[in-house]
Amino acid sequence: MQKKAWLETLERGFWGKRSGKNEDSENNSVEKEVFEEEFSEKQHTDKYKDHLRILDIGTGPGFFPMILAEAGYHVTAIDYTPGMLEKAAENAAKFIGEKSRNIEFKRMDAQALEFEDESFDVIISRNLTWNLPHPEMAYKEWLRVLKKGGKLLNFDANWYGYLYDDKKREAYENDRKNVEKGSLDDHYLCTDIDRMEKIALQVPLSETKRPGWDVKVLEALGAAQIQVNEDIWQQVWSEEEKLNYGSTPMFMVEAVK
Repeated sequence: MQKKAWLETLERGFWGKRSGKNEDSENNSVEKEVFEEEFSEKQHTDKYKDHLRILDIGTGPGFFPMILAEAGYHVTAIDYTPGMLEKAAENAAKFIGEKSRNIEFKRMDAQALEFEDESFDVIISRNLTWNLPHPEMAYKEWLRVLKKGGKLLNFDANWYGYLYDDKKREAYENDRKNVEKGSLDDHYLCTDIDRMEKIALQVPLSETKRPGWDVKVLEALGAAQIQVNEDIWQQVWSEEEKLNYGSTPMFMVEAVK
């Protein structure tokens, strides 16, 4: 199945960037078909779409909400950065037109959600948890606003673990060499790497082994049916992305409340 033009454009030009600037080092895009499978092939009928409440936490340029809104879902998308919310709304209007009305954008702290308990059927997040000052608090909040029986899907990776581990540093340097040998764009060099590493040194998960940490925290918070897919990156990353981030593979944590 071929990707739609807007999806290709977003992956080339926006996904992995913050406010239109090449600042975000996790430039790895989830294939539309793989992501939709988490919703369309898990017994969500077209009729149910109208009643399913979905929350995207840390929406960035609005990649997930656009995929879901175009498929007929209604999505609430939050981000703490006003510039990202503006870019996400702009992208939605540009790429999916009237269906962008299915998305409600809000500025909000992922660690202190302003929603009532049990407000959402599905919560999704991607490349956010790693840079939160209080990730355990975030998980507690996410489960609080998730309905009983609702699903949490979190895509993330052990970003910047090389700052604390010599073997990871060596693997990271090998990624850079492989990218150069392949004459590809180095996604790390396209970012403000000093700024990102400074952030990574100030947050707890950069030196934490994941997704084991996520599973333990979710279990302690009472989540059920916790599943981990540590090979999701093999399904959703392009060859260029695999070379760029091979030493930091993306994983998916799925949990039910």
